[in-house]
Amino acid sequence: MKMKRILIALLFLSHTALAGGGWPQPKRHGYFKLGQNMIRSSFFYDPDGNVVDITTIGLFTTSLYGEYGITDRLTSIIYVPFFVRNTLNGISYNQSGKSIPGDSFNSAGDTDISFKYGLIVNKPIVVSATILFGLPVGQTAGGSTQILQSGDGEFNQMLRIDASHSFYPKPYYVSGYAGFNNRTKGFSDEVRYGAEFGVTYKKFIPIVKINVVKSLFNGDAEVAQNGIFSNNTEYISPAFELNYQINEAWGVTGSAGFAFSARNILAAPNWGGGVYFKL
Repeated sequence: MKMKRILIALLFLSHTALAGGGWPQPKRHGYFKLGQNMIRSSFFYDPDGNVVDITTIGLFTTSLYGEYGITDRLTSIIYVPFFVRNTLNGISYNQSGKSIPGDSFNSAGDTDISFKYGLIVNKPIVVSATILFGLPVGQTAGGSTQILQSGDGEFNQMLRIDASHSFYPKPYYVSGYAGFNNRTKGFSDEVRYGAEFGVTYKKFIPIVKINVVKSLFNGDAEVAQNGIFSNNTEYISPAFELNYQINEAWGVTGSAGFAFSARNILAAPNWGGGVYFKL
């Protein structure tokens, strides 16, 4: 049970933080990103929130993210982690000379399809509602040990409200969100909320975020505790993102997310990078 609990990393803390905040994409405009995330750690937040030593494990995710304006109020959103690699280091015992081989697993991950609708637009504070459908595309048993995963095997639905304000002509903005995530197959439901602050300085756009996930602990106690793909995963995660706008259409981005309070996830930074295109 302990081995299952420690093998799955925190996927990417900010992938549900939608790029547009409370603003839907204008009709026939969009935002598209090819991203890479990595987390690798020898430490783990156990179910009580304590940091414990584990065998070094890693999760590497290559993904596509896209937003496209169907109308000026309705935006379609998709997140596809099309390549997920999980790794587990081998263990060598110096005194006995025995060793336990490592393991690895490659697969696609769970895919999110969302629709965002602008409830309040063209006002000082804009508000949107998003419905997200989490499709269980990932695998729940992989590698030679059959305990590596790229998904949780359940179909979840999340309702989310975003509110944003631009201080234009000053070059900064603030956003906040709150959401309820309904999970199936005995997984506990979740409450999610967070905020971000961004500034445009010439071609640089630094953004500071905080994301919080709280479990309602209303799931099936028999569902295994195995990290982000489990019952009762929780965290408070500050993150920093830096975007560089190469030209009007193209840009590059890098990010780092941390969990200073958590349960059932790796105790290590989540590093991200990517290239994006604005239509």
